[in-house]
Amino acid sequence: MDPVRNPYSPGAGSPPPALVGRDRELETFDVAVQRLTLGRSAKSQLLTGLRGAGKTVLLREFGRLARGHDWVHEQIEATEDLVFTEAVSLLTHKALVRLRVRDRVRDRVRRAFGALTAFKIRYQVPDIGIGVDLGVEPAGGRAATGVLDEDLAELFIEVGAAARAGGVGVLLTIDELQYVSQQHLAALIVGLHRVSQEQLPLMVAGAGLPTLPGLAGEAKSYAERLFDFPEINSLELEDARLALSRPAADEGVAWSDDALDSVMDLARGYPYFLQEFGKHSWDVAPGPDVIRRVDVEAAIPIAVNELDTGFFRARLARTTAAERAYLRAMASLGPGPCRSGEVAGVLDKTTAQAGSVRDALIKRGLIYSPRWGQLAFTVPMFDEYVNRSALRSSSEEGQDFVVDAAVGGHA
Repeated sequence: MDPVRNPYSPGAGSPPPALVGRDRELETFDVAVQRLTLGRSAKSQLLTGLRGAGKTVLLREFGRLARGHDWVHEQIEATEDLVFTEAVSLLTHKALVRLRVRDRVRDRVRRAFGALTAFKIRYQVPDIGIGVDLGVEPAGGRAATGVLDEDLAELFIEVGAAARAGGVGVLLTIDELQYVSQQHLAALIVGLHRVSQEQLPLMVAGAGLPTLPGLAGEAKSYAERLFDFPEINSLELEDARLALSRPAADEGVAWSDDALDSVMDLARGYPYFLQEFGKHSWDVAPGPDVIRRVDVEAAIPIAVNELDTGFFRARLARTTAAERAYLRAMASLGPGPCRSGEVAGVLDKTTAQAGSVRDALIKRGLIYSPRWGQLAFTVPMFDEYVNRSALRSSSEEGQDFVVDAAVGGHA
């Protein structure tokens, strides 16, 4: 099959050729944008789910929908090292630069820039090297009290008011939101609460791991009244089949039923895995216009190796030897969830002794606690990867799991 025409696109946040199974989330978001544009109330959305389920893709689609309504959209991806005040300054600065080109809102935008300048000075945000020197003086008394909740709320209100003056809105999207500290998540929620009370067209959409609703609720008890928390899971069977068959059909290529069945068994409905197996099945298929089961079988070792060396191994880049040992202990107990005491037992430790490693892995976003005392991997089928791999015996920093070709199993 012609690799140039290969429609499949495995990659972090890469848009799939056919976005299926997410109609409800897209419709809910689109309605919210339109309501806020009219000055009516609507909830922001925080997408939750395992890695590889398509949360980042959906956030990008939210941005596309917002821009379709003439909204300004800016986005960031949070990390473990995120400096929250710098990130917020970057988002609002870029949004205001985009709003500034609209003639009828320049005075309001200048006022909002004054609040942003005061905010940056108060929180010692360094020059982030975007935009030009606007010659704006800090706004006295606005967004600079030193109480982050109040200052962020004031900044959001100024940005939202500038957008309303122009008859548009602002969407800020934050991926990997679980990395934002509880203090900063609380400030974000307070800011959105104040914006909601003023019925201003500013929305924050975020995405994070399944712990996100709990983190938001712990940060502020009223978070559930400000956000919807759609769970982005693996696709239903028919949607998963459509995610593979529709892009191929657009190129004049068909999948045999047993070939699709084989990929369904392997990928289990997770969009990232569907794209990986689809890509390699296409590449190995001789064609000219059908992908058969034998092609999928030939693609399996290639796709599994790509997942192991890319999608899975990338999650371990910054883990320690103790953290990797903990992951192996978890994987030995099956796909999970498992009890933290059981993991500690495999390591011949008490739960308290293993607690610091467990907490570090939760902070890194490799595991999470679906309920009290239980643990699960944030990456689908990660246990299988660990169980078919071995710890490399090496003194080099960053040692990792490596694929043991003698061990069977598929991703």
